[in-house]
Amino acid sequence: MTYTYQTRGTCSRQINFEVENGIIGDVSFVGGCNGNLKGISSLVKGMKVEDAIAKLDGIKCGAKNTSCPDQFAQALKSTL
Repeated sequence: MTYTYQTRGTCSRQINFEVENGIIGDVSFVGGCNGNLKGISSLVKGMKVEDAIAKLDGIKCGAKNTSCPDQFAQALKSTL
């Protein structure tokens, strides 16, 4: 299934991603740090949703209370 998540408090504005049978498929971020977000997308592809949440949830970016990886964890939580 394909999902779209509107981020809050980050440079990226949106995350588009796929989840099938609890496994993350393609992930793309709109806006944000292009190279870093491509790296995150590549690393989580094929990962179990729960494992990605455990690794990404709570990561902060500078003085912000969230980050693009944390926002992706929030997006993944919405699929459970």
